[in-house]
Parts: sequence; C-alpha cells; structure tokens
Amino acid sequence: MRNFLFIFIFFFSGAAVAQTAPPVRLKVLCYNLRFGELASLEELAGFIKAQDPDVVALQEVDCRTYRGRTPEQHGKDFITELGFRTGMLTAFGKTIPYAGGYYGIGILSKYPLASVERIYLPKTADGKEQRAVLVADIEYREGRYFTFASTHLDYVNNQVRQAQVEKLNEVLTSRAHPVILCGDFNARPHYEEIAHGMASWRPLDNTEFTVPANNPLYKIDYIFGYPKERWKSIEAVTYPVQLSDHLPLGALVELHE
Repeated sequence: MRNFLFIFIFFFSGAAVAQTAPPVRLKVLCYNLRFGELASLEELAGFIKAQDPDVVALQEVDCRTYRGRTPEQHGKDFITELGFRTGMLTAFGKTIPYAGGYYGIGILSKYPLASVERIYLPKTADGKEQRAVLVADIEYREGRYFTFASTHLDYVNNQVRQAQVEKLNEVLTSRAHPVILCGDFNARPHYEEIAHGMASWRPLDNTEFTVPANNPLYKIDYIFGYPKERWKSIEAVTYPVQLSDHLPLGALVELHE
C-alpha cells in the first residue's frame, strides 16, 4: 500500500508540474529592408545581431539582383549574407524575378527550421505584383514547435489585400502549431483587412507608426499571434533606426504551452 501511495503521489505531482510549466519567451523582429537601398548588409546585420532575436521576419529581400538604384548591392544574396553575419539560420521565399535575380521575403532563426514553405497569395488584375507568405515550423525546444511566417501584401489595392488576408487566415489558422505572423501589410490599423481580417489574431507589437522612417506617419507593419490564448506580449518596441524607409518592430512574447 505504501508503494502504491508513493507512485500515486509522484504521478500526480509530476502532472501538476507539467501543467504549470512556465511559458516560453521568444524575441521577435520584423523589418522591411527596402532592398538595401539605404544601408549596407553589414549595417543591417549589425542592427539585427545587436538585438539578439530568436526569429526575424524580413520583407523586400533581394537575391542576386542588379538594380540600377543599388549598385553597391549588385549580385548579393541578402538572406545568406545576413545569416552569415548574424549567425542565424535562413530561409528565402521568392515572390517575383527581378533585375536579373529574385525579390521576396525571408526568415532568420536561432533555432532549427523543421520545414519551410512558400505560399503564393491571391493576385488579381488590380494587384501590383505577386505576393507570398513564407512559413517555417521552428523547433524551439526538442520536439516542440511554433510556426513563424513572414509576408508582404499588395500596396495598391485594399480589395486585393483583403483577399490576401483571407488566404493567410486559411493557410495559417489551421496549422498544427501556434503561429506568429509578421509583415508589411501595407494597411493601416483601421483598414478592413486589419480591423476585421486579423480580428482573430492577437497583436503582439505596439501601435507606433512605422513609415516613413524619417518622419513616421502611418503604421503598416505588424506582429500577430494565433491562437490568441497561446500568445502574450511582454514588451514591444519600434526601433528609431534609419536603415530603411520602414522602422523595424520588436516584441518579446510568451508562448503558453
């Protein structure tokens, strides 16, 4: 009887410990790089590394392009070089071919990327160019995952953006793991695609304006978490750095397991 009682107490006390395990904290960055027009990759990598993030979502990422406006960046593979300079793992999602190379979105991560997928978003005749979401399942602890996504929505037409947000919800809210979605949505908080389209997500950033960087007038960059009850924002910051036409976002978040 004593042995049985000991096993019973041990089992249930262990279960209680598992249920009250502290949440996991993650530091997230989101940054539209303006294809390196306003800063070198060394400067961009230096800023990212100094923040010591766990994951970074990047937009306007070039790969081996030859833009007339950025001769100093000709032929450079942005995501690979940023990964090398920050010591982080990388993923790149092409959205369009451009200037002899590719243009798109990227992810940097401290932790292993268990899977990576680029998903195209809807493009209508009124849209400017093809857009996508880059989705990675990240193993932040042995056998434990969260989904991290970087996106960049159409900047011309709000109806196109609404269709793109609908697609984001379709492909991300059904994921097996809790999700962080970051990106340049090209939409202000009161626009339909944010106010209604992202209503089921928890905002993890702050409400400060993000563009233009030298005199911010609007907020169009965001960090969201889904499901709401799994995520909590501990601290959020909009960094006043002039390395792009956007200000980067940062958030220290908790994942409740």
